[in-house]
Amino acid sequence: MKFYSTLNRRCIVSARQAVIKGIADDGGLFMPVEIPAIPKSIMQDLPALSFLEISFQIAQHFFGDELSSENLNTIVTDALNFPVPLVSLDNGIHILELFHGPTLAFKDFGARFMARLLSCYTQNDDRETTVLVATSGDTGSAVANGFYNQPGIRVILLYPSGMVSEIQEKQLTTYSGNVQALEVEGTFDDCQRLVKSAFLDTELKASKKLSSANSINIARLIPQSFYYFHAFGQVKSPIESVFYSVPSGNLGNLTAGILASKMGLPVAGFIASLNVNKTFLRYLESGNYKPGGAIATLSNAMDVGDPSNFERISALYDNDSTKMNKEIYAASFNDDQTREAIGEIYGKYNYIMDPHGAVGYLGLIDFIAKKNVKDYQGIVFETAHPAKFSEAVNEELNFKVDVPDRLKECLTREKKSIRMSTKFNDFKEFLLRN
Repeated sequence: MKFYSTLNRRCIVSARQAVIKGIADDGGLFMPVEIPAIPKSIMQDLPALSFLEISFQIAQHFFGDELSSENLNTIVTDALNFPVPLVSLDNGIHILELFHGPTLAFKDFGARFMARLLSCYTQNDDRETTVLVATSGDTGSAVANGFYNQPGIRVILLYPSGMVSEIQEKQLTTYSGNVQALEVEGTFDDCQRLVKSAFLDTELKASKKLSSANSINIARLIPQSFYYFHAFGQVKSPIESVFYSVPSGNLGNLTAGILASKMGLPVAGFIASLNVNKTFLRYLESGNYKPGGAIATLSNAMDVGDPSNFERISALYDNDSTKMNKEIYAASFNDDQTREAIGEIYGKYNYIMDPHGAVGYLGLIDFIAKKNVKDYQGIVFETAHPAKFSEAVNEELNFKVDVPDRLKECLTREKKSIRMSTKFNDFKEFLLRN
């Protein structure tokens, strides 16, 4: 398996190089030169296969040339050792719960898989690998947990000050050892810009062995395709009309789904469910990509004005918005609509959703109504446990959501973070000094 840069298809590297580098030397993102076709025998067996079995089969197509089956199976079983249930609200609407990992968010899938994959790739290296991560909340906690005490790896988390929930901040700032949190005086886009700039800086690249655990790293993205196949296998019928509604910010989860469809997963359509940060929606409507500043919302993991994975989606559709519009429907919802959806879902189905999942639900309902879809199976991704956003959920439902013990425990820990400006030279100096 080889990977190319989205900025230069002639820039080709191995899977190991793509994972360790995180981003291409020219600043592009890595994509597989050839997207593997999943055998029909596996597709037919999806209902009978466990999530771990599905994950291992797909992972082999991407990393099996460089890693033994034994090593790859160990990575999969150790990283993804938690359930991925599909909960049916009614005959046509299903919720894929992606929050059963250690940090109660879907980012656990990619972060834990990548941490173990990167450790395997670098175990014989004589230099420490510094992993840079921009986070709007859940990515940081998942990466901190996934990489904590992994030998030979140091993690620097950058998060926007005042733009993550209290629980999210506690989850990503209370580690020590090989994990350091930087509280950036700006937005998520500023954090992401600092990380990208670091990868392009000649002096930093010469002195530090840098990698990234954001969804710009292909090793974060590929594991997210696994649960698309698992969800499809759990839907009974009619399998030819399955739509996926994906709460979308940096577009990594959506990109993983498109990869899954290119691998052979039957997909009737994707719904990019957005909050008021709707750069991607504007692109689909106009054909022109014009990033904007990030706007703070209840669904803060989606507060992205310049989504990195747009590059990958463009590559998958040959930079053609017309092609994208045939397979992707996008809709945007504000905080008031999100709050109302949380109440509506609980009132109709006795099911508690977090703000991100509520946006996903709104996207599916909007799509079904506007496209007048009759026979369908809609899968909404619930990307975080509602207790992580208890303030908004509790206010809407008028009662307190149960907080899992592992979240309660992190709230008692001491916050450990370093304030950082949005100036790249300040960030660069910090990396060189430490």
